[in-house]
Amino acid sequence: MPRILIAILLSCALSWPGIAQAWGPLGHRLVARLAEPRLTPQARAEIDRLLAIEQASSLADIANWADDLRANDPDLGRRSARWHFINIGEHDCAYDVAHACPNGDCVVEAIRIQADILADRTRPDAERLQALKFVVHFVGDVHQPLHAGYARDRGGNTVQVNLHGKGTNLHSLWDSRLLASARLGEDAYEARLRLDPDPLPAGTDPYTPGAPAVWAEQSCRIALAPGVYPPRSRIDDDYLLQHRPTVERQVQLAGARLAELLNIVLATEVSR
Repeated sequence: MPRILIAILLSCALSWPGIAQAWGPLGHRLVARLAEPRLTPQARAEIDRLLAIEQASSLADIANWADDLRANDPDLGRRSARWHFINIGEHDCAYDVAHACPNGDCVVEAIRIQADILADRTRPDAERLQALKFVVHFVGDVHQPLHAGYARDRGGNTVQVNLHGKGTNLHSLWDSRLLASARLGEDAYEARLRLDPDPLPAGTDPYTPGAPAVWAEQSCRIALAPGVYPPRSRIDDDYLLQHRPTVERQVQLAGARLAELLNIVLATEVSR
């Protein structure tokens, strides 16, 4: 392939900041499924009403919508591309909106902005449904550690690793391959995660507008922890066994915190 064509293709690929999809379809659906039993009746009723606009029946049905925009709505996908992540690894995992999120283009501010839209019952239902889709997805994204890591390696996208003789990158490994290594279907995985200790007992971590920044900082500290970046490109099952419990807990936390957020922003019961 001519070098000029390679350069063009690479440039196009890098114009999408989130090359890999956080958690992959399984992880995002698990986050949504773990959230649903924790919803209050008021939140559940309003979510069901909004989902019915598009004949969806659960949060899991919309959990991957924001990633699918790249194919289904390229313009919105491009405009929202930076909303999937935050780069604070170079800043000791401290969130500063001026440095880390200019113009509100990061997952922290996207969660806050979309939650405000969802909470505003004067807005059209279609707009609020879109906000719900974004919130469900972005709460999952911010709990994927490498979505809050280093800018210099694009959240591990440029860190090549070799697993079982096949090449991939560190970001993709944490997005989906760690969860996939459990070799469980969606129903079985959800059931297993529900058997684990509750990562967030009810009422202990209420959602506030500043909460997403805290979640991002916590995710970043995981991304920068010793051992996450392997000392050599070839990794084996020991790496998977060591880090899979971490991503499982992050999925659990995301589900619990998503429910807390939705319960608060949809707390008012309105008769229509």
